[in-house]
Amino acid sequence: MNEQVVFALLFELWRDIREPAFLWQVLALGMSLLLAWGLSRYGRQQEFVRSTAEHGALRTFSTGSIKRVAFPLLSLLLILIVRKLFKYWHLGPVSLFDLAVPLLLSMALVRAVIYVLRHALTAGSWLATSERFVATSIWLCLALYLTGLADPLIEMLEQVSFHVGKQKLDLWTLLNGLVTVVATVLLALWLSGVIERRLLASDALDSNVRVVLGRLVKAVLSVVALLLSLSIVGIDITALSVFSGALAVGLGLGLQRIASNYVSGFIILLDRSIRIGNLVALDATTSGIVTQITARYTVLRTLAGTEVIIPNEYLVSNIVRNESFTDSRLRLQVSVQVAYGTDLEQAMRLMVEAARAQPRVLDDPAPQALLTAFADSGINLDLGFWIADPQEGTGGVRSAINLSIWRAFCAQGIEIPFPQREVRLIGGLPPVATAPAEPVASPAVPGVQPVA
Repeated sequence: MNEQVVFALLFELWRDIREPAFLWQVLALGMSLLLAWGLSRYGRQQEFVRSTAEHGALRTFSTGSIKRVAFPLLSLLLILIVRKLFKYWHLGPVSLFDLAVPLLLSMALVRAVIYVLRHALTAGSWLATSERFVATSIWLCLALYLTGLADPLIEMLEQVSFHVGKQKLDLWTLLNGLVTVVATVLLALWLSGVIERRLLASDALDSNVRVVLGRLVKAVLSVVALLLSLSIVGIDITALSVFSGALAVGLGLGLQRIASNYVSGFIILLDRSIRIGNLVALDATTSGIVTQITARYTVLRTLAGTEVIIPNEYLVSNIVRNESFTDSRLRLQVSVQVAYGTDLEQAMRLMVEAARAQPRVLDDPAPQALLTAFADSGINLDLGFWIADPQEGTGGVRSAINLSIWRAFCAQGIEIPFPQREVRLIGGLPPVATAPAEPVASPAVPGVQPVA
């Protein structure tokens, strides 16, 4: 059915509106749509009841596609039957039914195509969350084209024009350009997502190199899609020179830190100084495992379970301890003090045995106990040992070794001293100063003078 035929249907519909029999068409069309909607809803409820059983992927796909096109197809079937009855019994004109047939057929076609594209794209894509909106928008545009109303609407939008520099633009050009840009950019993002997933799944490249290539592919394809869509619409790309100049000024003034973070992110990814899975420490209180490296920031998951978002500029311009840069093994140390009368060789042997008893402690390099200092209250001993999984935390293995040392020392009678102070007084006690006694006043006797 071409555009002229549909436009003739609109003209015939406008003529039939003035006839009383047209109300029967409206009533029959409304009843058909309502019945089709009820049948489609009932079918969805029955399918939801049966969804508790396991179904294959093909059956799930076919069931979902039937759900999408059930309403327009049922409506189309009912309208065809009603139109046949109207013609057979001469109940009135059927122009409204003739117009509803191509619209419902196009609705079923659009819904089916969008559903197929949704499954062709990745899971969780933009189409999966906005399937109904996209299908409705495409169907409305298709309905305007089929009914012949698109040309008058385009002419009306083209009459509203304005100038941007030397470029003359109108509302139709802007709307057409917006749709074209969105479509091409979304296509570029989908294509870059496919390429990025293939790069991340490849084992021949380093993880950082794969991330860098994925980011570059996405950025390049997005820019190319934007410029290509503007050229297709007819907008001169040189008109963007003002915008690019403003963007450069903004980067030089207010966005320099953001630009620095992006550049630092690519530097980190390229020089591979920090990789995903590395155990890094920024200061005495912030340390954890790198879980994500983006173009602007790096995510660090601490051993306490919290996630720290660090700007990439900080990682480039400050000292960062990467405890698993070339080797994941990490040396830990626990310190203990024993009394001066202790058998040091026995105490050091017990410390080494306590470390070897832990499954996380490596046998090579072997644990080693060292005498480090003769302190005031006792002798300081240090136990050094290596572990291969620092990302699992170090507090647990330290606590277990300290507890084993404590039990071994208590069993062997080895004393762990605590600070004591002994005070000696030389030269005896100093004399105690006493205050002179005050004279006691005698009671006053009349006529008797006190003796001096």
